[in-house]
Amino acid sequence: MATVYTARQPRVGSAGGFGCGRRVPGASLPGERMGTRKKVHAFVRVKPTDDFAHEMIRYGDDKRSIDIHLKKDIRRGVVNNQQIDWSFKLDGVLHDASQDLVYETVAKDVVSQALNGYNGTIMCYGQTGAGKTYTMTGATENYKHRGILPRALQQVFRMIEERPTHAITVRVSYLEIYNESLFDLLSTLPYVGPSVTPMTIVENPQGVFIKGLSVHLTSQEEDAFSLLFEGETNRIIASHTMNKNSSRSHCIFTIYLEAHSRTLSEEKYITSKINLVDLAGSERLGKSGSEGRVLKEATYINKSLSFLEQAIIALGDQKRDHIPFRQCKLTHALKDSLGGNCNMVLVTNIYGEAAQLEETLSSLRFASRMKLVTTEPAINEKYDAERMVKNLEKELALLKQELAIHDSLTNRTFVTYEAMDEIQIAEINSQVRRYLEGTLDEIDIINLRQIKEVFNQFRVVLSQQEQEVESTLRRKYTLIDRNDFAAISAVQKAGLVDVDGHLVGEPEGQNFGLGVAPFSTKPGKKAKSKKTFKEPLRPDTPPSKPVAFEEFKNERGSEINRIFKENKSILNERRKRASETTQRINAIKREIDVTKEALDFQKSLREKQGEYENKGLMIIDEEEFLLILKLKDLKKQYRSEYQDLRDLRAEIQYCQHLVDQCRHRLLMEFDIWYNESFVIPEDMQMALKPGGSIRPGMVPVNRIVSLGEDDQDKFSQLQQRVLPEGPDSISFYNAKVKTEQKHNYLKTMMGLQQAHRK
Repeated sequence: MATVYTARQPRVGSAGGFGCGRRVPGASLPGERMGTRKKVHAFVRVKPTDDFAHEMIRYGDDKRSIDIHLKKDIRRGVVNNQQIDWSFKLDGVLHDASQDLVYETVAKDVVSQALNGYNGTIMCYGQTGAGKTYTMTGATENYKHRGILPRALQQVFRMIEERPTHAITVRVSYLEIYNESLFDLLSTLPYVGPSVTPMTIVENPQGVFIKGLSVHLTSQEEDAFSLLFEGETNRIIASHTMNKNSSRSHCIFTIYLEAHSRTLSEEKYITSKINLVDLAGSERLGKSGSEGRVLKEATYINKSLSFLEQAIIALGDQKRDHIPFRQCKLTHALKDSLGGNCNMVLVTNIYGEAAQLEETLSSLRFASRMKLVTTEPAINEKYDAERMVKNLEKELALLKQELAIHDSLTNRTFVTYEAMDEIQIAEINSQVRRYLEGTLDEIDIINLRQIKEVFNQFRVVLSQQEQEVESTLRRKYTLIDRNDFAAISAVQKAGLVDVDGHLVGEPEGQNFGLGVAPFSTKPGKKAKSKKTFKEPLRPDTPPSKPVAFEEFKNERGSEINRIFKENKSILNERRKRASETTQRINAIKREIDVTKEALDFQKSLREKQGEYENKGLMIIDEEEFLLILKLKDLKKQYRSEYQDLRDLRAEIQYCQHLVDQCRHRLLMEFDIWYNESFVIPEDMQMALKPGGSIRPGMVPVNRIVSLGEDDQDKFSQLQQRVLPEGPDSISFYNAKVKTEQKHNYLKTMMGLQQAHRK
């Protein structure tokens, strides 16, 4: 009998739901009614091979099942209960499928639903070398072989063009999880830079997000492709026997969408995000032959994938209440996607060869477990506060008009609903004063606005009376600060007390004092103008680096140098405080030792003289009792000072980290400035002048023709050959060429620096 892996009927409740109907083979995701629970969709993609195991791997006629058959091991003897048959029921089997068919089947509907406000996640899972990255990203050198990720970006911008009634913004981020550490693959962009604090996973009522991860606004398809290619060049890969370009990290590319209606009266807007997850491949160390750093990476990868499988098993278990999402960074980051408010699709990549059959079985079991997980996608609607205010103002104006009509019909024309002017407020103030003085018996009530203003004027009159009383007291008495002990002592000596024995002018619960305005805010003080630097003429021979470094610190690097000095000053101050605290701790420790010796001496005397008890309690003399109290206080001081020392050491460590970062940044910026000022040839200096399209350290590629001629020639040839067949590929190839030109330039600059050092 073959073992059949199918999804159980999920339960109704917090972790279950209702199953989805059957689907036409090869079709995309079914159009379930959103807002109800639905199962995760799982597909299998088989890597093409010339050595396909036809006798061991068979597909169902509906292309939705896959059967695995193993031959019995005759070495186990006559009684052999070895399982040899497995059958897996899935949502689709993609064998010899093109990238177009894979995207149409797996991802197209998820991306389409995202434009309607539903979150989506597409995840590629499988053995190392089985084709996960090819499925997700594809071959960036060939437009036809692009994967799910670039096709999703393209579909998003195509659908935006088809929705002129909505203003839709697109943002992207690219996260890498390498050896249980989070990295921003887009931090190498000039306007981002490395983060000072490490990235962390944070949860709030809106969901899970990565604190410190840069999110980039993209208004064009080409810009989105450029960000994708930039992140791809920063991914960590390695080579082993199973895969020459093995991904050594899990990567999550996220597309954030926000759609506002162009109709001004529409208050609601929708948000959504698409997580495109390329997991690192599981690998058997015996087959991959990993060693050293690659072995360590493989250990982290297998461990995180094991935790992912544990979370999937817990989600599919009806009896489990706790889901272990926080066991690793991968499951924690994907908490919203696994069983949350999301359309979830899994693509399991497997080998079709007999040698990899054991790993193939493991991957198919994971896909079957994933089908037990249910999600509850719902539209993410939010409200535009500005539009709500405008709509409420319009509604308020209409209500006022209706009230005016109603008042005119009931002969209440004297009632107004507008804000009161100064004359009306002054009249109410006069009525309140006369009412308090007793000259007015009652105040006529007209409407709710007038009632509120009457109470407000009561508060105003009361405040004015308090100020008058305080002013009278100030003229009659001299008020002093209750914290000014010298003044209080002088008053007491002079006998300036009232009949009740209190200090004259002593306020109740208030303090008075004088303040000194900052020097920079004093009248007549002119603000210093910012120091400007004139661009120096370039010398014939470059100056020595020590001399140039002093010049750099006074000019372009002055701000970084100032921050460096400030951080170093703070570090030295913390070190000084730590040293003083250490001295106090040592002094307290010495005093504790002396007190202990005295206490031991008192105890020995008591033992020699004889111990006395009263109702079972030991009687000690006063001196020993005082020593015990003193020792207790000293220990309390010691613990307090020691805690302060620990806090100071933590601050010192953090300040030292900041100083090291500033020093590194200062030296790095100096190298860039030195190369731009004295190493780069004269014909490239125009790009570095103020007003050029450049930031310090980055010469624009479009101004250095010599570095990009070969790429331009290749791109021109590529346009002539490919664009007539695929006109939509222009943005894809534009972004690819620009990314290559940028990295070619960086390599050239590094070569120039090395040549200059020699």
